[in-house]
Amino acid sequence: MYCCFLETNKPQLKGIVTKLLCRHGFYLRMHPDGNIDGTKEDTNSFTLFNLIPVGLRVVAIQGTKSGQYIAMNAEGYLYTSAHFTVECRFKECVFENYYVTYSSTLYRQRESGRSWYLGINKEGQVMKGNRVKKTKAAAHFLPNLLEVALYREPSLHNVVEPAATARKPDEARVPGKEPAPPETT
Repeated sequence: MYCCFLETNKPQLKGIVTKLLCRHGFYLRMHPDGNIDGTKEDTNSFTLFNLIPVGLRVVAIQGTKSGQYIAMNAEGYLYTSAHFTVECRFKECVFENYYVTYSSTLYRQRESGRSWYLGINKEGQVMKGNRVKKTKAAAHFLPNLLEVALYREPSLHNVVEPAATARKPDEARVPGKEPAPPETT
């Protein structure tokens, strides 16, 4: 009898190493300290990202240098997370002009249902997701394919849920580790 077992320690997902060029002329950049912005320098090593497929037309965007993921919080701000969370999932959609848009799979406008997008303004600063419209140049990116690579699947079974209370963007929770209860005297 023939049996096939998948080894979970080996990379299984085919993704790409890329640079994301915004239509405004800025490459998306993740600094080592976790700040995200745009730069015109195409040789900057902090502009390299892993686009890892985590669902149908859904990707995780991971900085190759820092290993951190880009995420969007409930207020629409972009931040970096050391761990893959549900806020790190972005729907990848090819727009009519062949540019690609990345929208949060978790957050959208309450009344209209309009998606929140990853975007860079004309000054190279990242924009709040609820301020970016899919038809505007700020949301349009050209992925510059550099390499096809195999990745391990981010842990979808231990995905960290966003906290009910607002937290600072750099305070991503660790899966399976609950915060300490407040001290009582």
